[in-house]
Amino acid sequence: MRVRAVPKEKIRSIQEEDWIDRTRSPYAEGETLWVPVKDDAAFDCVIPKRERYKGRGFFMIGEIAVIHGKKPARSEVEEIVQFRQPQGVLWIESLNEVTRTPSTEVLWGDVGEVRHQENGYIYLLDPGKVMFSQGNRVEKMRMATLVRNSDFEERVADMFAGIGYFTIPIAGSGGHVHAMEINPVAFDYLKKNISVNGLSDYVVASYGDCKDLLSGIYNRILMGHFDAIKFLPAALEYVETGSTIHVHSIGSVEKQIRKICEGAGFSATIIVHKVKKYRPHDWHVVQDVTLQ
Repeated sequence: MRVRAVPKEKIRSIQEEDWIDRTRSPYAEGETLWVPVKDDAAFDCVIPKRERYKGRGFFMIGEIAVIHGKKPARSEVEEIVQFRQPQGVLWIESLNEVTRTPSTEVLWGDVGEVRHQENGYIYLLDPGKVMFSQGNRVEKMRMATLVRNSDFEERVADMFAGIGYFTIPIAGSGGHVHAMEINPVAFDYLKKNISVNGLSDYVVASYGDCKDLLSGIYNRILMGHFDAIKFLPAALEYVETGSTIHVHSIGSVEKQIRKICEGAGFSATIIVHKVKKYRPHDWHVVQDVTLQ
């Protein structure tokens, strides 16, 4: 695979370059990201084809390998350690529905606070204490692109901000974000991530129940929680015609959204996007609700 060497801190600046081969995945090595190039583009070197990993699925948060689903066998953990050589291996058994606090078990090595990089941004977190979803990566950048391409500087509410999954890329794209989080550990990391990414001028962070923290009028509201539909009536008190609300759910809740919007005096254009497969017959989806 032909690649160019890009320092990790500069990855954000090349996201729109046309030389990138987006059909292949970059390869990280220390602070360097080896980015695949198209056939007719200049390159720095050729990386030999790597042997495909065929073991238990996992993803990396910083230097920690994270596993979801059924608890892995010891042999599966050993395969991951041999292939990826992580700092530690963490199994996430479940998440608390309200605070999204993970129930976890360390299966190998050491697990603690890490410095994770994604799409050119830095996230400080302890994956044993707070949630971080790799599967939402494309959706995070879709939100950032919508804000970046807006005709004006948007005021955005992130009602379930966590450690800043959506807040950070949106603020980095010029949005002014009111980020709300009820989990005290996640809220502390949210503040750290706002600071480490240099976005303090673009984000106001509020601790507590988002229903009690909403204020003013927002151009865009993110509701990145599977129970978001329960909070929609509260959100509709802080929008106007032309505002967009992004309602996350397991499976479409379009009919409920339309009914709630009509009850608040709005009609709505709703576009449903699939984010990722949640379980065999259910998708994590987001409904883009533009109010009229």
